[in-house]
Amino acid sequence: MTRHRGPVLACSVIGAAVVALDGTVLTIAQPALQRDLHAHVGQVQWTSTGYLVAVASLLVFAGRLGDRYGHRRVFALGALGFAAASTGIALAPGIGTVIVLRVLQGICGALLQPATLGMLRTACPPDRLGTAIAVRTAAIGLAAAAGPLVGGALVSAYGWRSVFLLGVPPTLAIGLLALTLRDPAAPPPTPPRTSATASSSALDPAAPPPTKPPRPSAAAGLSALDPAGALLLAVALGLLVHGLVETARPGGAPTGLLAVAGAVAAGLALARHERRAASPLLSPELLRSVPVLAGLAVLLAASAALFGSLFVVTYFLQDVQGLDPLGSALRMLPLAGLMVLGAPLCPPLQRRFGPRRTATGGAALLTLGVLLLSRLDAAAGPAPVAASAALLGAGFVTLMVTATQVVVHRAPEAHAGVAGGLQQSVMNIGPALGVALATLLLALVPDAGFVPSRGAALPALVLIAALGLPAALALPRDSGRPRTRPETPSARSDGRTAVRS
Repeated sequence: MTRHRGPVLACSVIGAAVVALDGTVLTIAQPALQRDLHAHVGQVQWTSTGYLVAVASLLVFAGRLGDRYGHRRVFALGALGFAAASTGIALAPGIGTVIVLRVLQGICGALLQPATLGMLRTACPPDRLGTAIAVRTAAIGLAAAAGPLVGGALVSAYGWRSVFLLGVPPTLAIGLLALTLRDPAAPPPTPPRTSATASSSALDPAAPPPTKPPRPSAAAGLSALDPAGALLLAVALGLLVHGLVETARPGGAPTGLLAVAGAVAAGLALARHERRAASPLLSPELLRSVPVLAGLAVLLAASAALFGSLFVVTYFLQDVQGLDPLGSALRMLPLAGLMVLGAPLCPPLQRRFGPRRTATGGAALLTLGVLLLSRLDAAAGPAPVAASAALLGAGFVTLMVTATQVVVHRAPEAHAGVAGGLQQSVMNIGPALGVALATLLLALVPDAGFVPSRGAALPALVLIAALGLPAALALPRDSGRPRTRPETPSARSDGRTAVRS
């Protein structure tokens, strides 16, 4: 599939960018949608919450489907379904239809997102994977930055339905393009060979070759997907995201905390089930990978710190300093600019300094950016805000590119889709966690309003960002590109085989 690297990169980049753009333009369109469909605020909120819960619940299972049946097939299904759901929302007669179709759109987004990383892992050699992920990250940053501007222009000119039609042509195109590609042939799962069997086969040339394993039946295929584990994980992640979103809503803390408690209970049941499952959804090989776990921890801390900080600063700029949305966006423009321009610089930095030092530098920049934001008072001018935003953008893009490459590259190739699903799950949980934490801390210090220097939210988010430092130090020291072929033993002059240590 390497010869299809260009089309695969196009599918991955466009798919990730469309999903990022969809989330930002919807925020702009929601007030017009509410007025046009005569909906109340709670219903409109579910156009976002329903999507988030559906995505978070199914990301890892969608990655498992890609590992087993091919990332290209799962990606095509997700992209075409996303286009169909978007078209349906644009034609929806009422708010109930919009909510149902947004949940369907979330399911399709869950199929699409892990496959964008799984396809890159399959198509790109290790020395080019970082560049591909950097291009993908830059596209996400550009789409997120352009979303409010594009959404505002479309809603003003053509109404809220136009923002959903925006994503139909690109997702339809990449879905059809993905159908023209071919997955590499995946070897069937084989039972592990014991050391005795391996030794006898190697020492006895006359030994019969190992028999080909029987073709798995449909029941065996279903068992290999671990449906019970997938259900428990979906419940845990769905309740967690819903609980965090509810906690951030005024008056929703009791319901949110109850949902989080349910997520913890489902998580404990999942851990017990996975220990006993014959083909666990979360394989021990993946969960024992220190680089993968460290990369996920880096992304969780970074996304929680960034989005929690943006939540506080947006209200600070608009409610305290009296700026309009466009003025606030211009103050924070260095963040988006550094994300887009900084992403291509990350792969050379990794090659020069290694993932550990690159991510540590990114975590330090992000922590410093949140720290500077926490010192802003009501009279802060545009320069300190812009400087803080630049540090946030530079630090976050460095962490996102570096940690994502480590997670995707260091995960076993047979579990690349699950690793991509975990990465995407973290990128959904982190922002919800950061916003929920900021909301709770703002409520604890009501007299401070949204002035950062007088509140407790941003100082707490500084500590969250700082947690990325020890996680970054657990990343690999070097790129660790695996050899494509095992090294053959060299012959010594005395005829004996020399084994290299």
